[in-house]
Amino acid sequence: MAELWWIWIAAGLALAILEVLVPGFLFAGFAVGAVITGAIVGTGLFGDASESLAIMAVVFAVISVVAWLGMRQFMGVRQGQMKRIDRDINED
Repeated sequence: MAELWWIWIAAGLALAILEVLVPGFLFAGFAVGAVITGAIVGTGLFGDASESLAIMAVVFAVISVVAWLGMRQFMGVRQGQMKRIDRDINED
């Protein structure tokens, strides 16, 4: 399974492309998580644990959540910036 590191990288690139196409901030953290997991698997930092898909999935999930939270902190909605709806379009 360690020789399939490129699948993680390809999935990360696909998620990055999907992030560009879909409005919102949904897939960026997953894209970063997949690319970093692919890099870790490709360099062999997992060692023998790279054979376990469960361990790779946990690492992907942890990196994705950390990346998403980090990017949300830096690129997300700024303090005091929120969308308020003052009137209903059906009131007129």
